[in-house]
Amino acid sequence: MAQNRFHSGNGPSQRQLRVGELIRRTLSDVLLRGDVHDPDLNRHSITVGEVKTSPDLKVATAYVLPLGGQGAEDALAALRRNAPELRHLVAKAMTLKYAPQLRFVLDETFDRMDDTRRLFADERVRRDLDAPDDGTDED
Repeated sequence: MAQNRFHSGNGPSQRQLRVGELIRRTLSDVLLRGDVHDPDLNRHSITVGEVKTSPDLKVATAYVLPLGGQGAEDALAALRRNAPELRHLVAKAMTLKYAPQLRFVLDETFDRMDDTRRLFADERVRRDLDAPDDGTDED
């Protein structure tokens, strides 16, 4: 079996990252222009935060969130309903051998960032962070 000499490890390959970013930009442009003729979808201003592709580049998972986070489930349903048309529009703008199947997932990174900020604002955490280092090792 042939091995990839340039990629070792568990993370995505350079090609997966490049194609994912290209799909992200293309999908963002398609959604921004309102090329899909669905009033439910065009009602939302959708941010495409990231696109992760499978190793064979045949499946692309887009992490999306409507602007302000309002109506996230409705926007996700509209995206899933229009996935074949979005796939066609994305594939038309790209030069890939196969048009990737598009899957849509809500992007929760903003929620995690808010939780992290809240955690760092907690008085007990701030007290631990501000504690002077006395130079002793507790190993």
